[in-house]
Amino acid sequence: MAEPSDRSVPAVTPERVLAGLALLVPIVAMLWVSSYDKTDPAVSGVPFFYWYQLLWVPVSAVFTVAAYLLINRDEKARKAARDGGAR
Repeated sequence: MAEPSDRSVPAVTPERVLAGLALLVPIVAMLWVSSYDKTDPAVSGVPFFYWYQLLWVPVSAVFTVAAYLLINRDEKARKAARDGGAR
């Protein structure tokens, strides 16, 4: 009985772990409220509490794109392993 070629690629790869961490970083940063629960330093009169949270909007987008690229890379490697094992 032939073994499925998906078994040659582990379920948990470094790319998937890094993608999970990339998605976890912004969540942890926003849930750790005591790290930004202050008013100083203010930027153009905007308290730290507000501008810090707004800064995380584009930063979160960067982390999300990084996670997407890592997963995309992993899926391509899985497809190549699957196609290569079929020959």
